[in-house]
Order: sequence, then C-alpha cells, then structure tokens
Amino acid sequence: MKVVIRYFFRFVRLLLAPIMLISETLTTPKPMQRSAEGQREVDAACQQLALYQFRTCPFCIKVRKHIRKLNLPIELRDAQQVQQHRDALLSGGGKIKVPCLRIASGQNENDVEWMYESDAINDYLSKRFADIS
Repeated sequence: MKVVIRYFFRFVRLLLAPIMLISETLTTPKPMQRSAEGQREVDAACQQLALYQFRTCPFCIKVRKHIRKLNLPIELRDAQQVQQHRDALLSGGGKIKVPCLRIASGQNENDVEWMYESDAINDYLSKRFADIS
C-alpha cells in the first residue's frame, strides 16, 4: 500500500511541476529599479549569498519571486539535482531542507549562517536590500 501511495504522489508532482513553473514565470513581478551605484552595492553584497532550492518547491518559488522583485543577483543552487550542492547543504546547514539561504558573513569560510523558512528569508532580504536605491 505504501508503494501505491508513493507512486501516486510522484505522479501528482509530475503533473503539477510544469504548471507550477509556468505559473511562476507568468506571475513573477518586475524587478525594482535602482541607481547604477545602488545596484553595484547590491551586486557586491549578493556575492555573499546563495539560495539552496528545489526547482518546483512552492516555498522556493515564493523566495525566487521575492528575489526577482528586489532585483537581487543571488546564486541559485539546485540541491535536488546537483549532489555537490545537496552535500554542502547537509554539511553546512545540518539538514536537507529548502529553501535555505547561505549567508557568508566575512572572509572566513566558517563565518556562515544558514537561514531556513521562506518567510524568514524574504523578511531578511527585504530589510537588507529594499531601501537601497
């Protein structure tokens, strides 16, 4: 019975994945506009950030939309398809849960914060980047 349930949900995910990706494309807001100097500042700050995500995870889609709205060039790392990113998420964050924002605080490789939960990530990004113009 467990096998039947597992395959049922895999089938549902298979059907819903393209719909979710098309919906993301159609409903993603236009990026905010900044001055050239403000955008350079944002670009430099975003070099310290990486988002670990699954392509069709609804919470990851929510964070990607917010990233686009704020016009942030954050590196997206697919922890579902790329084993190297999955291993980094597990060893650094302690669990394979997405979305997860990796925030490098300084030059030291060990100075890293791992932020889970889409609402917490969106709040952090808004507080840090929304006022830069």
